[in-house]
Amino acid sequence: QVQLVESGGGVVQPGDSMRLSCAASGGTITTYAMGWYRQAPGKEREFVAAISRSGSSISYTDSVEGRFTISRDNAKNTLYLQMISLEPEDTAVYYCAASVFSSPYELRYGTNRFYGQGTQVTVST
Repeated sequence: QVQLVESGGGVVQPGDSMRLSCAASGGTITTYAMGWYRQAPGKEREFVAAISRSGSSISYTDSVEGRFTISRDNAKNTLYLQMISLEPEDTAVYYCAASVFSSPYELRYGTNRFYGQGTQVTVST
């Protein structure tokens, strides 16, 4: 399976924007549905967004719908998460995820997925 490395995290203020990237190595992401999960302190890891192999099908959790945009560039072997109007509740470690299934719903509701090491996003005044 490919190795996933996240980048782009940091500290921002409420209302700011940020873009996360997930670079894959050791293989091509074209065979994977891809997505983002996050884990806040003291909470379980939760689903954020997922995208199909081709990018034609996308799924978001309700709390980020309209604020976050997931995209992928298969030629660059990279997944992105554009985040706008960030809120303190978005503070978490964000993990890139991949699933051998083609559908983002399999990645969201199934158990067959793997993760990168994560990148910290902190939204604070």
